[in-house]
Amino acid sequence: MRLDPYRRVLALPGVRSLMVLALLARIPITAIGVTMTLHVAQDLHRGWGAAGLVGAALTVGTAIGGPLNGRFVDRKGLRPMLVATTACEALFWAVAPSLSYPALLVGALVAGVFSLPVFSVVRQSLAALVPADQRRQAYALDSMSVELSFMAGPPLAVLLMSSLSGRFTMWAIGGCLVLAGIALFVTDPPVHAAADAATDPAEAAAPVRRRDWLTPRFLAVCAAAAATTMVLAGTDLGIVAMLREAGKVQLIGGVLAAWGVYSLIGGFVYGALTRAVPLVALIGGLSLCTLPIGLVGDRWWLLFIALLPAGALCAPTLSASADLVSRLVPSPARGEAMGWHGSSLTVGLAVGSPLAGWAIDHGSPGWGFAAVGAVGALITAVLLVLRRTSTPLDPTTSPLPTADAVPTAATTAPVPADAALPTAVTVAAAAPVPTAVTVPAAAPALPTAATGPAATTVPAADAALPAAATATATATATATVSAAAPVPAAADPALPTAATGPAAAPVLAADPALPTAATVLTDAVLPTDMAAGTPARR
Repeated sequence: MRLDPYRRVLALPGVRSLMVLALLARIPITAIGVTMTLHVAQDLHRGWGAAGLVGAALTVGTAIGGPLNGRFVDRKGLRPMLVATTACEALFWAVAPSLSYPALLVGALVAGVFSLPVFSVVRQSLAALVPADQRRQAYALDSMSVELSFMAGPPLAVLLMSSLSGRFTMWAIGGCLVLAGIALFVTDPPVHAAADAATDPAEAAAPVRRRDWLTPRFLAVCAAAAATTMVLAGTDLGIVAMLREAGKVQLIGGVLAAWGVYSLIGGFVYGALTRAVPLVALIGGLSLCTLPIGLVGDRWWLLFIALLPAGALCAPTLSASADLVSRLVPSPARGEAMGWHGSSLTVGLAVGSPLAGWAIDHGSPGWGFAAVGAVGALITAVLLVLRRTSTPLDPTTSPLPTADAVPTAATTAPVPADAALPTAVTVAAAAPVPTAVTVPAAAPALPTAATGPAATTVPAADAALPAAATATATATATATVSAAAPVPAAADPALPTAATGPAAAPVLAADPALPTAATVLTDAVLPTDMAAGTPARR
C-alpha cells in the first residue's frame, strides 16, 4: 500500500494541525444525538418519539444554518462566524438541561441554525491548503477522521450519561464545543487559497453569482451525498433492530465498531489509489452492497462479514463528494457550497432513519437494509441517466479551443482571389516559401529594385512556380530595364517594400535562400540560356 501520497499531504503547512483539531472538535458533535435522545427519554420522561422529534429539530436547524454560515464566511471571514456560533453554542448548552420539553424543542431548532459548522469549515480549509491534485488523499484522511470521531463520541456520551448524569454530559458537550470554537478562532485556518489572493483585485472583489456554481452538476453531487448518508443511517438502524430481535443487544457496539473499521480501511485504500473512482460508481456500489445485508436473518454472526463491502465504501463515497464540491465551486463561494454539501448530508441522515424504521415496522429488520439500499440504487440510476444526457458528474478539464475558435492570419487578413495560393502576407507571417512573379504578356519587362528613381509596382507572387526556376533567375538579377507603365497588382498592393534608392519599389517578401531581394523571375520572357529551366506548373 502506498503511503507517500498521505505523507505529502500531511507535510503541507497547516494540514496536520487542522486534522488533529478536526478530530477532537468533532467528537462532542457526534455525541449530541445520543445525549439528547437519552436526556429526553430518561430525564424528561418522554417517549422515544418525543426524543426523535428533538433530534429532527436539531437536524432541520443544522440543514438551514449550513449554507447561511458558509455564506457568512465567504463575505465576512471565518472569525466573525466563529464568534457568533460559539456564543450561541455556549448559551444553548448552558441552559438546555433546565429547559422544559417545548422550550427544548424550539431551542434545538435555533441551536441547529447557529451550530458550530466544524465539518464544513474543515473541508473548506482543506480545499484552501491542499492543491487540487492532492485533495483526494486529503479528503480521504478527513473521512477517516470523521469515522474515528463517530467511534469515540457516542460511547463516551453513553458512559458519561450512565456514570454521572445527563446534565453533566450536556454541559461537557457545550464546554468542548466552546473550546473547539476558540481553537479554530486562534488557529484561524485559511478558507481561501493563497493563489486566489494573488488574482486581479477587481476580479477578486467581484461577487460570485450563485447561478454560476449552483448548477445541475453541483446539485447532483449534493443528491449523491444525501443518498450516501441516507444509506448509512438506515444501515445503522437496521443493525440495531436485527441484533435486538436476535437478543444480542450487547453486541451492538462491537458490530458498529467493526463497521467503522471497514470504513477506515476503505477510505485509506481509496486515497492511496493512483486514480479516482467516479462518485456515481461509489454510491451505486454502496447501495447495491447494502441490499443483501438483510438476508442474514437470524444468523447475526454473519453481519461481521455482510457489512464488509458496504462498510468499505462509506468513507470513499463521502470523501469523493466533498472533493467534487471543492473542484466545482470557485473559492469565493466555497463556504456556502460546503454548507449546502453539509446540509445534504444532514438531510440524508434525517431521511434514512425514518425510511428504514418504516420498512422494519411493516416487515422485518432485513427490510430496513433493503429499503435504503433500493432508494440509493434508484438515485444512482437517475444520476447515471443525467450523466449520459448532460454534463458528466465528475469534473473534467475544460476543453482546449479548437482551430476554428482561434483567430489566425488567414481569417483576419484579406483573402486573395485564389485562396489556394499563398499570398505575400501569409508567406511573411508563416514560413519562408520560394516565390515568383507572374508578368502579364502586355508588359515588356519588369524593373528590379535596383533600377534607380523609376519605381514600378511589382505584381503579387505566383506560388505555382517551382523553386528550381528561382535558383536560375540569379543570372539575370542585375539586368536593368526601362519602366513603361505600372503593372497592375493581382493581390493586395500593401506588400513589404525594399528601401533601396530614393524611390522604393514594392517587392515580395524574399525567401532566405535567394541571394538578393531584387531577384525577379518572369513567366513570359526568359533569356535563351535559361530555356532548360523553363518553369512547370505544380
